[in-house]
Amino acid sequence: MKKPLLSTALSAAVLSLGAAAPIDALAQAAAPAASPLTFNVGVVSEYRYRGISQTRFQPAVQGGPDYAFSSGFYLGAWASTIKWIKDAKGGADVELDLYGGYKGTIAEGLSYDVGALRYVYPSNGLKPSADTQEIYGAITAGAFTVKYSHATSNLFGFADSTGSGYLDVTGSFDLGSGYMLAPHVGHQRVAGKGNGIYSYTDYSLTLSKDFSGVVPSISIIGTDAQKGSYVAPNGKQLGRSGVVVGLKYNF
Repeated sequence: MKKPLLSTALSAAVLSLGAAAPIDALAQAAAPAASPLTFNVGVVSEYRYRGISQTRFQPAVQGGPDYAFSSGFYLGAWASTIKWIKDAKGGADVELDLYGGYKGTIAEGLSYDVGALRYVYPSNGLKPSADTQEIYGAITAGAFTVKYSHATSNLFGFADSTGSGYLDVTGSFDLGSGYMLAPHVGHQRVAGKGNGIYSYTDYSLTLSKDFSGVVPSISIIGTDAQKGSYVAPNGKQLGRSGVVVGLKYNF
């Protein structure tokens, strides 16, 4: 949802370019503004969400649109193939996220983001339903973003788990030449009697490179989830450490 920034020419550059500089400046001024509607599509070797594999360590196809209003409001949708619902004897093989919010600036280098997100698993058939509603708030200071997400419904099918929360800190470091490094740590608290065993901390380190909208990435991901809390039908621990590679196209 980031918008590109346009810079103006310095007066010194105008003098050095002579008569051609005003023409270039007029051409830049006449250039169309970046579209507020953007899209992304991609594939990953497995879909991890908050450190837990959603695809039983299998690949996933993902993508969605985003619309950023000039006022700071935004809307978006995103979808991914999944396996965990069917592993839990449900009927959905797709996750659909619908979200909207507002981004604003507090001061130079300090911004905020507030909004709501609905996770939809069509015809999932689980009781309680896997469908989840969260509200969130984030503060970005320099290279770091601190975010808290609060569940206003049951969390991903856990009974009596309304009020669960996820607190995370993510860094974003520009290494130059299109490379980005993003360290992350978060803690998922699952509310409700008997649900404490499902609370855990996750961590990751992601390296990516932007090739004019085509972004390959590699992530090292892990959690301290209790053994037996998040388990695939074949007995594998879904929160175990692993490496995830991905390829995304932003346009």
